[in-house]
Amino acid sequence: MITLIKNAFVYAPEKLGIKDILIIDGKIHSIENSIDQHGLVDRTWDAEAKILTPGFIDQHIHLIGAGGRDGFKSMTPEVDFADLISCGTTTAVGLLGTDGVGRSLPALYAKTKSLTSQGLNSYMYSGYYGIDSLTLTGSVKTDMMFVDNILGCKIAINDFRSSYPTVLELLRKLNEVKIGGFLGAKKGILHIHLGGLSENFEKLFEIVEKHEFPIEHISPTHVARTAELFDQAIRFAKLGGMIDITTGASRFTEPHKTVIQAIDSGVKIGQLTFSTDGHAGLTITDEMGNQIGTKKAPTNANLIAFKKLVAVAGFSKSDALQLVTLNPAKNLGLNNKGSIKVGADADFCIFEENLELTDVFSRGVQFLRDKKTLKSNYDIN
Repeated sequence: MITLIKNAFVYAPEKLGIKDILIIDGKIHSIENSIDQHGLVDRTWDAEAKILTPGFIDQHIHLIGAGGRDGFKSMTPEVDFADLISCGTTTAVGLLGTDGVGRSLPALYAKTKSLTSQGLNSYMYSGYYGIDSLTLTGSVKTDMMFVDNILGCKIAINDFRSSYPTVLELLRKLNEVKIGGFLGAKKGILHIHLGGLSENFEKLFEIVEKHEFPIEHISPTHVARTAELFDQAIRFAKLGGMIDITTGASRFTEPHKTVIQAIDSGVKIGQLTFSTDGHAGLTITDEMGNQIGTKKAPTNANLIAFKKLVAVAGFSKSDALQLVTLNPAKNLGLNNKGSIKVGADADFCIFEENLELTDVFSRGVQFLRDKKTLKSNYDIN
């Protein structure tokens, strides 16, 4: 399939201006000021000077649901294809949470393959909260080597729901991820859930500063759960680490405000990422603090946070885009994602000037047109 997009105002995420983009078999073949139409083009689409950006990457989303903190009734549902497309997410990384019993890695793997077969880009992590990492092949190392879409391992620290892993146990888990990444030609990250206990980043600082483990393989998330935790996250970022701000849950203030705080404290924009924690189970309480129900974390929180970075916080579109495109791609080691460049996958979001999302392409195929989701496998009309 050969598609020509004309007259798009491209943010790659750096501003390129009005460009034509030629797509061949889901990849960006060329980006020019003007590309002539010719008989080989199957489809020409005029962007009419709308803003074209890389597709959004959500590196922490519960694709098969999560929850369970209040028993079976609190289990959240799976994420739907349309949930992702409608908010510009073209690449999603699924994971397990507290529940490593009712939820399973085979089910998560099947879900990622389902979404990928429908046209999205879907990856996953081995593991869950516990130190006894759940795997598909028997070990994290072999998962990393032999399972194409496994990018790392998930674990929890600083949380009463964790296994309270020691520094030595975390180092050994990091070693599995790193060596498995070598063998499988992947970057490899340990994606670390940070809870609200008082220890905060202390174990991670010891791993980096005392044991000299390469910081780029450590991927802490929920870093803005509390103000105290975020202060330490800023220190971690200044050491060269990437820190992941949750947009849909686990936050002490709005995501755009934490970005401002980080930048004002000397953190580089390239060290920050957003992820939604979509379909995590969020506790609903009454005015007395009693739990009365569970709701799912939203899947569109990255889109909302991106817009607020621009409209409220005053960031340039190029800088704001980095948190949902280029930076998570770098963190995950996905060199073909997160930027508009020749050879990259043709994953695009198209916006009006007011940042209203109108169209989405994934691997060169349009799945959102004029704010309406096009057919998925489950549509019959």
